[in-house]
Amino acid sequence: MQEQTPQTESQPERIYRHALPVRIWHWINALAVFILIMSGLQIFNAHPALYWGDRSDRDKPLLALRAMKTESGEVKGVTTVLGHPFDTTGLFGYSGDKVRGFPSWATIPSGKWLAMGRQWHFFFAWILAVNVFLYMAYGFASRHVKKDLVPTRPDLRNIPTAVKDHLLLRHETGEAAKRYNVLQKLSYLGVIFGLLPLIVLTGLTMSPTMDAAIPFLLDLFGGRQSARTLHFITCFLFVGFIVIHVSQVMLTGFFNNLRSMLTGWFTVRTTGAVHEQSEAPGQN
Repeated sequence: MQEQTPQTESQPERIYRHALPVRIWHWINALAVFILIMSGLQIFNAHPALYWGDRSDRDKPLLALRAMKTESGEVKGVTTVLGHPFDTTGLFGYSGDKVRGFPSWATIPSGKWLAMGRQWHFFFAWILAVNVFLYMAYGFASRHVKKDLVPTRPDLRNIPTAVKDHLLLRHETGEAAKRYNVLQKLSYLGVIFGLLPLIVLTGLTMSPTMDAAIPFLLDLFGGRQSARTLHFITCFLFVGFIVIHVSQVMLTGFFNNLRSMLTGWFTVRTTGAVHEQSEAPGQN
C-alpha cells in the first residue's frame, strides 16, 4: 500500500515591485543626498559650530568642533556638546594634521574650499527639492502613497511584533515579502513627508534671498541659526536612516533588492506543496 507524504519546497516567484518613476526618483535622490551631505559638511567646516536663535553666541555653542593646543604644544581636536568637551583628535576638530571640523574624506571637495562646496550644495539642493515635489505629485496621482505606504490598522497593531522580528533579524517571506512591512511604511513616510521637506525648508531659511522672498520662514524656525541647527540635525537623522536602510537591504538579499530597484522585478521565495509516493512500513 502506498500513501502520499506532503513536503514543502521553496519556489521562486517574480513580481514587479517598483514602478519606473519610483526607481528614477530613488537613484536621483540617492545621488543628490550623497553629494548634499558631503558638500554640506564642507560648508559647515567654514564655521564648525551650531547655535540657537537668530545670532551666533560663540561662547555658548550647542555644538562646536575645534582644535586646541595643550601646554606641551600638542594640537588636539575637541568636540563640545552642550558645554561638555570630548577629545576627538583624528576625527573631529583636528584630523590629517589640519584644523578642520569634519575630516577631508567626509567632504566635497576634500580640501578646504568653501566656494566650491557651496556651488555643489546649492546645485544639488534644487535637484533634491524638485525631485521631492515631483515624487509627491506622482505618489498621490498614482495612488502609490495610499496603496503602498500608508499603514493599515492591522499594520499598526503589528508594530510590536515587527520591531521584535527586526531585532531578531527575522524578515518576511512568501506573501508578506511582496509588500512593505509596517516599519518600512512608517520610515518611508517619515523621510518623504517629514525629513526631506524639513531639510529643504531649513536650507531655504538660511538663504537671505529666500528670507526676503518668504520672510515667515525665519519666524517658523526661530531664526537663521536655529534653522542651521535643525538643518544639521535633520541631515544626521537622514544619515541614520541611510545606514539602517542599506543594512536592511544587505540582510534581506542585496542583489535581489538591487535588481528590483534597477529593473523593478523582485524575487520572492514562496512555499509550495510537493507530494512524493512512499511505501508504508510493513506493507508490500
